[in-house]
Amino acid sequence: LTTRKSSSNSDWMSSLPPALCALPLANLAIPGSHDSFSYWVDEKSPVGPDQATAIKRLAKISLVKKLMKKWSVTQNLTFKEQLEGGIRYFDLRVSSKPGEVGNEIYFIHGLFGITVWDGLMEINNFLIHHPQEVIFLDFNHFYAMDHNHHEYLISRIQEAFGSKLCTKECVENMTLQYLWEKEQQVLIFYHYPLFEEYPFLWAGSKMPAPWANTTNVNKLLQFLETTLGERAKHGTFHVSQAILTPRVKTIARHLIRGLKNTLVHRNLPMILKWVKSQKPGTMGVNIITSDFVELVDFAATVIALNNLLLEGDRAVTS
Repeated sequence: LTTRKSSSNSDWMSSLPPALCALPLANLAIPGSHDSFSYWVDEKSPVGPDQATAIKRLAKISLVKKLMKKWSVTQNLTFKEQLEGGIRYFDLRVSSKPGEVGNEIYFIHGLFGITVWDGLMEINNFLIHHPQEVIFLDFNHFYAMDHNHHEYLISRIQEAFGSKLCTKECVENMTLQYLWEKEQQVLIFYHYPLFEEYPFLWAGSKMPAPWANTTNVNKLLQFLETTLGERAKHGTFHVSQAILTPRVKTIARHLIRGLKNTLVHRNLPMILKWVKSQKPGTMGVNIITSDFVELVDFAATVIALNNLLLEGDRAVTS
């Protein structure tokens, strides 16, 4: 039963009522995942350049790497499974492998993951089979990458998606209807100056994602409220990162149990309750991200918020 339920979200955008397909995507509630590609990290790979020196030294011990894996994996689902479950925004951190010949780029979170190319192929394959679903790829952290690495990565993005890439436009014009007419499905946000040179790379500033950086769920919810209140009225999307961040102390104390057992399970009910109390719209929530999106019906909860926009609609017309 559960698998059927999750796969029923694979076409949620194309199933939205016409009134919502005409609204800017910035006004809809869209589920996303945090550190989207960390479902597979390679224990045998060197520790990533995103980690502190002390951790790099420790990680020479294989046990430490196994433990790091428990803290590096923030998603259990592959890209395809996340897409089928309804996730449409992906938070991406990428890196070259220092010392490796060539310009290959990998997903990274503490440890190296799959190549970006393999990930893009997996996404593209989903989009081919679901031609009305639209996704946001937010390339927001780059490690050990020079100009050539960026050129390489951008050419791979272009090669993977071709005409599905959405060219930069006024954010308010981005409706599902508009994108369907243009047969475009992919919005790329690129937090590096090169974005200016490519029509299909949107500025990172169009996708603000304020980060609470706390282990305290009450502080997190307060932060989400405050940053939503400060949301720009025009011209950008908005990410509410409903995630708790472990401190080094937390990791040391709960090393063996890992992130999922320590922070996430305990606080998910409160986070989900907050999500259920939100409303999309001009100053409301837009993209909401979470860790381990499969643990609760996270995506379905976020998608369901869009019904509130219809109720408002009816009140106006009646």
